[in-house]
Amino acid sequence: MTSPGVVRQALVAGASGIIGRGVIEALRSAPGWEATRLSTHGLPDGRAIAADLLDREATAQALQAASGTTHLFYAAYRAQPDFVAEVAVNGPMLENLLDGLRQVGAPLQRVVLYQGAKVYGVHLGEVQAPFYEDSPRHIPPNFYYTQEDTLRRRAAAGEFAFSILRPDVVVGDAVGNPMNIAMVIGVFATLCKATGTSFRFPGTAQVHDGVLAQFTDARLLGQASLWSATADAAAGEAFNYVHEPFRWQRVWRQVADAFGLEVAPPLRMSLAQQMADKAPLWNRLTQAHGLQPVAYEKLVGWAFGDFIFNTPFDMISDMGKIRRAGFNETIDNGVALVGAIRRLQEQKILPRIDEI
Repeated sequence: MTSPGVVRQALVAGASGIIGRGVIEALRSAPGWEATRLSTHGLPDGRAIAADLLDREATAQALQAASGTTHLFYAAYRAQPDFVAEVAVNGPMLENLLDGLRQVGAPLQRVVLYQGAKVYGVHLGEVQAPFYEDSPRHIPPNFYYTQEDTLRRRAAAGEFAFSILRPDVVVGDAVGNPMNIAMVIGVFATLCKATGTSFRFPGTAQVHDGVLAQFTDARLLGQASLWSATADAAAGEAFNYVHEPFRWQRVWRQVADAFGLEVAPPLRMSLAQQMADKAPLWNRLTQAHGLQPVAYEKLVGWAFGDFIFNTPFDMISDMGKIRRAGFNETIDNGVALVGAIRRLQEQKILPRIDEI
């Protein structure tokens, strides 16, 4: 039953992830919206349902509780060991959800899908920057292509309209997401302080000093999501959504200054290897600072950090299209990163570095 004044019913798939949390936050402060969160595992508060999107029948049954859905924000993702498996799993997940909404009679108007820079092939090797939304595809497999083709096919059949947002390196305060760069840097900074060592950029000097990188703030991505779900100019379109490009030397210094850390020259290392023995130290920090008991192996994705800090080419997505269409919100990259780390400290996921 829709509450008085509510004109749009949102379903957020992948609600516990870094993108989903940003969308939920935006929906909470937006008049005229009511949100239902969908996750593989149950969520503790608010309007929430749990469903394994690979189970077609169970998904349709769970969606009885979301039969009023008018807008779907699809941020669900299940990691797989290779690109073929990513397609085999993440393709059917979206199909099953859309079929389930149709089966329960949901009056679905628009779907917002999220893609990353892998849509441009950056996971395969160097790609010429800037990246434009109309860039040609690489040879598949790529699960982003599979999902996008699903939306285009269904939209052409009159089921709904769609919009696609393409963020990159999303900065937020989600926990348990291996691709949260704020957790990678926040935990690394904490461990540097705890071991009495300098806060050294763990990638190459080339990446630190010369390569251009980009972020997307999760909370502003939530705002962009609401715009793309309602704006006429967004229907049937894909948009890059990132902030102004930066070099790591600037953002690394911003983090160091914010938390009183000593910086030394970059020193390339494998975080996945170098941080592998730090669980006992983290357990001691957890007890000493009253942190939430998150297992160290689930706390951060060091391999993701290794990829980001050693990408040897410019990562720049052109932002002209979304700005011309009417969405212009942005934020300083360092401010976004420091803010996310501070929120993680407030949630007792990370300790206050000045108290170590």
